[in-house]
Amino acid sequence: MTAYEVAVRAEAALGEGPTWDPATGRLLWLDILGARLHTYDPSSGRRTIRTTPQHVGAAKPRAGGGLVLNLRDGVGLLDPDDTFRWLHHEPVAGRRANDAAVAPDGSLWAGTMRYDEAPGGGTLSRLTGDGAVRTVLPDVTVSNGTGWSPDGRLMYYVDSPTRRVDVFDHDEDGIRDRRTLVEIEEGAGFPDGLTVDAEGCVWVALWDGGAVRRYTPAGELDRVITLPTPRTTACAFGGPALTDLYITTARTGLPPSDPLSGSLLVVPGAGQGLPQPAFEG
Repeated sequence: MTAYEVAVRAEAALGEGPTWDPATGRLLWLDILGARLHTYDPSSGRRTIRTTPQHVGAAKPRAGGGLVLNLRDGVGLLDPDDTFRWLHHEPVAGRRANDAAVAPDGSLWAGTMRYDEAPGGGTLSRLTGDGAVRTVLPDVTVSNGTGWSPDGRLMYYVDSPTRRVDVFDHDEDGIRDRRTLVEIEEGAGFPDGLTVDAEGCVWVALWDGGAVRRYTPAGELDRVITLPTPRTTACAFGGPALTDLYITTARTGLPPSDPLSGSLLVVPGAGQGLPQPAFEG
């Protein structure tokens, strides 16, 4: 299946983190290495770009307005009046933020990695609105896509160099019983960002694979969306009915002759997404 459209032609060094904000009817997405937060309104075509104070791995809506940002030196809160404050400040030399996701209970699960991608140099941590933080997974290399099943009882997770999408049992006490949902075969790229749809299927972007794949909850390959640029980074459903699949891409390491690298792509009517919870903080 190749039914993509170009939503925003851009040159993001490392486009990431597409997130639909239902309160504003806009898609949020990031250029991590460019330290830029982008918004896109599909109804009007209007775009905005703002510079973030540090490399930014994720930006998610907050329940009371504003955004929570996964930044190089920790997690910060951006209030509706643009006031910034740290929720959790923990600078570690050589480490930066990467992908993050909001769990069904409104907590933020924020990933980190080392700039040099040293094995075990990253983490996945759970943060609540009062600033409490707990390391859920230590010794991660490139913490990436995280998402939950429609009933919240399963959590899907990617540590990219493993080439796996893993699944955990999930409840109010945390996660347990890690096992492999699917392993990406050699030559098909590395799993990166992911999203879960209303049928419980997992859509995963393939870095250096130029594709997004949909897997059933049993781990069976169900659909493939082939894309025009190899560094596909993440995907999320957006639009008023959550039926359009937005896909971010990266330009870093690619030649100028790859014209769509770093752009935001969209596949209209790709499926039915799940409403995403806002951060309770």
